[in-house]
Amino acid sequence: MLRTIKEHISLKFLLFIGIAILLTNVPFLGNYVGVVNTLVHESGHALIALVGGDVHSISLFMNTEGVTYTSHKSWFGGFFTGAAGYVASSAMAFVALWLISRKKYKVLTGILIGLILLNIIFWVRNLYGIFWLISFGAAFLLLLYKGSANVIQNCLLLIATILLVESVSSAFTIQMLSFMQPHTAGDATGLARATRIIPAQIWGIILFAQSLLFVWLGYKNKIYRID
Repeated sequence: MLRTIKEHISLKFLLFIGIAILLTNVPFLGNYVGVVNTLVHESGHALIALVGGDVHSISLFMNTEGVTYTSHKSWFGGFFTGAAGYVASSAMAFVALWLISRKKYKVLTGILIGLILLNIIFWVRNLYGIFWLISFGAAFLLLLYKGSANVIQNCLLLIATILLVESVSSAFTIQMLSFMQPHTAGDATGLARATRIIPAQIWGIILFAQSLLFVWLGYKNKIYRID
């Protein structure tokens, strides 16, 4: 069993997971770096909304919360937009680590820069959101320009592990909120209102379960075997 785990998960990956957990729990700094997951989450809502509706704006907040204002032409558009946020976070963490495991660093870099530009040009309008996008984007571009290949690769791995940690922890939080505060449990509450017959608690469980599914898929595909 231990040998099988070692074949799927490297010590380097575990080290970066530990760093990501510690970093995201540091006062102020933890919230700042955690917003990268919020960016992906809210972008997930927005991109799906564009399929059959409109995106009016996105707000990113200092406490890692976010909100996407959209309108839809059908019930299905609103439902899938509401379900997209946590799935986008989990999927992005999976994709980021898959790209790193295949040493496709430029592709991941392009995705991250693209998300930042898309949001700052079209969607994010609140003050902190603009500050975060500019500061994080500028620091990322400076790193790409000045950093060595090894430093850049480790930075991308740290971002990817932060996405993984935050995608699971935020989904767990919404699951807990769906039981303790079912009427104010974010996307779980929104999905419950959309479906009417499925309560927020069930949606909370589903949202957390999908995050664990992506973690398991990563394990099965050996994307945590990073040198």
